Order: sequence, then C-alpha cells, then structure tokens
Amino acid sequence: MIKEIGIGAILAVFIFLLFQGINLMPLIFFFGMLGAVYYLTQNGIIARKNYKNISKRDGIITFNEIGGQKTAKKELLEALDFIINEEKIKGLGIRPLKGILLIGPPGTGKTLMAKAAANYIDSVFITASGSEFIEMYAGVGAQRVRQLFKTAREEALKKEKSNAVIFIDEIDVLAGRRGQHQSHLEYDQTLNQLLVEMDGISVDDQVRLLLIGATNRPEILDPAIMRPGRFDRVVKVDLPDKEGRIHILKLHTKNKPLDSDVDLEIIAKETFGFSGAHLESLTNEAAILALRENKNKIQQKHFLEAVDKVIMGEKLDRKPKKDELYRVAVHETGHAIISEVVRPGSVSAITITSRGNALGYMRQTPEDDMYLYTKKYIENQIAVCMAGACAEQLIIGDKSTGSSNDFEQAVKLAKKIIFSGLSSLGVVDKENVSSKTIHNETKAILKKQEIFVNSVLEKNASVINKLVNILLDQEKIGGAQFKKLLKEIQRTKIKDYEIEERIIY
Repeated sequence: MIKEIGIGAILAVFIFLLFQGINLMPLIFFFGMLGAVYYLTQNGIIARKNYKNISKRDGIITFNEIGGQKTAKKELLEALDFIINEEKIKGLGIRPLKGILLIGPPGTGKTLMAKAAANYIDSVFITASGSEFIEMYAGVGAQRVRQLFKTAREEALKKEKSNAVIFIDEIDVLAGRRGQHQSHLEYDQTLNQLLVEMDGISVDDQVRLLLIGATNRPEILDPAIMRPGRFDRVVKVDLPDKEGRIHILKLHTKNKPLDSDVDLEIIAKETFGFSGAHLESLTNEAAILALRENKNKIQQKHFLEAVDKVIMGEKLDRKPKKDELYRVAVHETGHAIISEVVRPGSVSAITITSRGNALGYMRQTPEDDMYLYTKKYIENQIAVCMAGACAEQLIIGDKSTGSSNDFEQAVKLAKKIIFSGLSSLGVVDKENVSSKTIHNETKAILKKQEIFVNSVLEKNASVINKLVNILLDQEKIGGAQFKKLLKEIQRTKIKDYEIEERIIY
C-alpha cells in the first residue's frame, strides 16, 4: 500500500512540474539510472551472488569413485575425521581445521575431492569460482564473499545439517598476492574480506564451516591466507602414477563393454603424464571410435588410437604432397630406429597421418614412471630428437623446417644437463654463467649426439629405405610390427651403442 502511494505521489509531482514548463529529461534520466542500479543490486547482478547447495544437482560423489590419489585422499580424510569425531579430538585439544587447500595440475580431481569431502562429513556443498568475486564495482567482491559464507550457514540450517563445505575453485584469482593490482584495489579488498570471514569461523558455531580451495598456481597466493589458522592443510593432488591410472581406467570403463583383448595395464603404461580428466576423455574417445566402426565392444586398438587423438588431436583431411609425405616417412623412421637402438622395444607407433600441427609422428612407449633422470637417459632422448633431421640429410640430402620442434626439445634437454651439473662445466650458477658459455656447451652436447646418430643411420640406410616404403604403403606401423619388421629386414642386428662408447666431440 505504501509503495503504491509513493509511486502515485512521484507521478503527481512529475505532472505538476510538467505543467510548470520545467524540462524533466535530466530528472527522468537521473531516476532511471538510480532505478537501474537498485534493480541490478537487488537481483544479484552487481553486488549479490545467489550461491546454492549444488550437491543434489551434481549427484553424490564418494572417495571410492576417485582413482589415482591414494596419498591425497588419506591426508584429506584425516582432516575430515577431525570434524566427524568432534568430541574425541576435543579431548586431545585438537582444533578442527578451518581450511584445506588442494593444489595440483588441471584435471587431477580437485573438484571431485571437494564434493566427496562434503558427502563424507554429511554437509551441504556450496561452490564458487575465484573469478566470480572480482568486479569493476568497488566493494562488490567483498559483499559476495560475505554472501557466500552467509548462504552456506543458511543452507545448512535449512537442510538441518551441522556442517557446510564452501569450495572455491581457482582461488588464486581471489587470493593472489596483495599489492600487485595498484590501479584496482578491489582485489585486495575482496581478499581482506575472505581473511576476515575465515578468522570468524569458530568451532562453537551452530554451523561448522570448512573452506576448501583449489588451485594449480599456489606460488602466487598471498602469504596471509596460507598461514596456520586459515588454510591449515595443503593437500597435493598430483598426476596419477601407473597404478593410479589403472584404477582410474577401471572406474571409467565400468559402464563400457570391453573386448577380451583390452589390457588396461598396457593402456596405463602408454598414458604416462595423463591426468584423470585425460583418462576419462581417452575412454570416451575409444568408445566413439568403436561406434564409428559399428562395433558392439571397445577393442584395444580403439584405446591405442584414442591415446593418439588425446595427445595429438583428430586426424586431418589435409594430404601432403608425395615428396612431402616421403620426407615425413624418412623423418619418423629415423626417430624410430634411434629410439629402438637406445631403448629396445620403446617404439609404440609410427605414423605419417596428419594430426593437429604434426604431419606425422613417432610415439614412444613410456618407461615405468620416472621422477629422476640420469645424464645417459637425457642424452638418449636428445639422440632421438636429432634422428629425424639426420635421416632426412642422409636419405634425401637436405633438412627441412619439420625438425624445428625436435631441435627446440633437444636444446631444452641439453640445458637440463647443464643446469643439473651433469655437463663438462660442472655445477653452474644459472644467473651468473654467460649465455656464450651455455651456447657453446649446448652445441657440444648436441654435436656429440648428432655424430652418434649419423654413425648408426649410415650403417642402416637400406633398413630406413625399406621401412619408409612400408610406412608409405600402410601409413601406420605399430610397435610390435615395427620390431618384427626390423628383424626381418636386418641381416645383422643393429649394435646397441652405449653412451660411453660414443664419439666425443
């Protein structure tokens, strides 16, 4: 009633002023802008964000459905047990954690772990992204932080739960180091509000809040948010090892019909460096490939083809010219032969089919998961990188721009030798050693491997030519087939050169 009277009174004033001959356009514009700001503010477009409990919408996730993160799950579960066993931990004087930070590469399952945590402690799950708190309007981010924590408490009371989990993905956007945005203090103000809200979390609250943040850039977070009492525990969610990848593949193939020839252990070995998201995409792509062939079951070849697709992209329709295709075949065969010399059985596939930016490629079978590399191993990898260009020079008589990526990778590996203290320079200070010294040492390392590669390829020029012809005919040679062809083609086995026996430049 009061609202209607107010609107009527405003209209009466406007009509009166209009009859007096006063220009009402500036006044109308002013009240229009005021109304627009009020509308946007009330509807959450500027100052408010309506956060909701999304656990029902997204389905219930348990820790059993998350593979490849045994250590991370163990550490997270211990922290969650502090919340569940409240009375027991009080007896030991343990303070429940306020915040848990999940760090790790994209696609490793940080969001899934946060959802599983909410389910484990039977709480509501409120989610947000760091980018949602940063706006051009001053004070909006801080208001949204307050709204987020308020919504979490309200949702918990509404659902009659005593716990609430707030999950902020990409928290580095919100919690980056203060002082880096001198022209825009909104970032700092928003972070300050988050710190205040975290400090306000108490074990005696009616609703116990747990803040879980996720980021793949922990190095840029503000030190204030990392101190004990805010994010008390940092859980590393890393790329899965081989056993973890097998577990993840089993989870993602539960609902897929697999042929009897499928060996998940081989697929796990082929996918070193894959995240959980990559592996999920792999199983999905394998199923799509089976569908294209009208197969009722997914076969091993579909998974191996899917590995190539996830790494390199879809096959392209473009077809290089005949002479270009021949050069690509020579190049990839060179890579394959040297790979087989330095590590027998390492060739997984050779193809001259274009994918992504590559006209062809040779894929190696990864060794067992490695986290430390010897000088010999790195030199072997440099030799494989150099082999494509060396094969072109030997068989065709010149090199091409197709080797540019190989050379970049070889230079990176050479520098790794230098800065790991494994070169003839010994231990060097990266900041003080001259660029000329690094250049000369890099050149020497690469030259040594080039001499070795040339010596092997020259002895096996006829082998290269025969393999190139087979590759041009079939377009792709699998690892087992490649090894078999080598035995059939070679009259004498390629000598297994050791690094110590190589010619030193």
